[in-house]
Amino acid sequence: MEKLILDTDIGVDDAVAVRYAMLTHDMLGYTCSYGNVAVETAVKNCKLAMDVYKKDIPVYRGASRPLSRPPMPLSTHIHGKDGLGEYYENHFDSDASNAVSFIIEQAKKYPGEVTLATIGPLTNLALALNLCPQLPKLLKKVVSMGGAFGTDGHSGNMTQFAEFNILNDPEAADLVFASDLPLVVVPLDVTHKVLITDSEIAATKDEFLVNVTKFYLDFTRKYEHFAGMAVHDALTVSYLLHPEKYQTIETPLAVSCSGITDGQTLRPTTDYAVPFDKFKDRPKHTLCLGVDIDFVKQSMLDCLTKG
Repeated sequence: MEKLILDTDIGVDDAVAVRYAMLTHDMLGYTCSYGNVAVETAVKNCKLAMDVYKKDIPVYRGASRPLSRPPMPLSTHIHGKDGLGEYYENHFDSDASNAVSFIIEQAKKYPGEVTLATIGPLTNLALALNLCPQLPKLLKKVVSMGGAFGTDGHSGNMTQFAEFNILNDPEAADLVFASDLPLVVVPLDVTHKVLITDSEIAATKDEFLVNVTKFYLDFTRKYEHFAGMAVHDALTVSYLLHPEKYQTIETPLAVSCSGITDGQTLRPTTDYAVPFDKFKDRPKHTLCLGVDIDFVKQSMLDCLTKG
């Protein structure tokens, strides 16, 4: 099984990814950050999930705020005050070792073997890059859920231009995109297409996921008029398992860090020989723009159901 670290700001859809990852990978650890919830809550939620599933996988505490700007409001209206639908009494503590150091240590311990999946803001990874410039040569792969590139109108979920994870720390995301990391980006262009219904969640008979999704499902029923949810973050795990089910391009990437387009993810969309090439010297990364919806959805549900 592939060695994996999952970096999460654990909310409801993150919980699906947390479970999917532990069922399919050799989990080295879960690293936490702020985002959907405060980092302290993310640590507690990951520890709760480990307890529920009886897994002895370590949990690490990372960034509590973006690199250089104030943090955004938490997503309590979608995920609940605790990030997991306010169902469980969570008595776990938030003490944990340093997430950024853990990522670097594991990459050095297993050079070329460790994959990092990021499903929250990219702050922890940006900090790791700054502390360990050789990280791109040590990690096997990085798969990141974030961004939106306009395919089929999927251009943002926080503003008309920006997706949640990227908007939380655009400077960190741009630093990651400018690096030589072996990076795969899984944006809203594909994650908004893979939707699971409340009945499909119930059919997994995974009591934890059924319980934590109730609050989220109430939100989508009321405001989006849909009895289900997008499983954005779980698609990082899906890509690792079934990369052939995703349509990708190789392209340099960047992030707007100010103005009306703050948080917008960008790629060159013309071959015209412009005199001022904004992507000059930027490395190419793998960008997912299409997905086999039925296969990805069913394979994930089958895995969660079998447990």
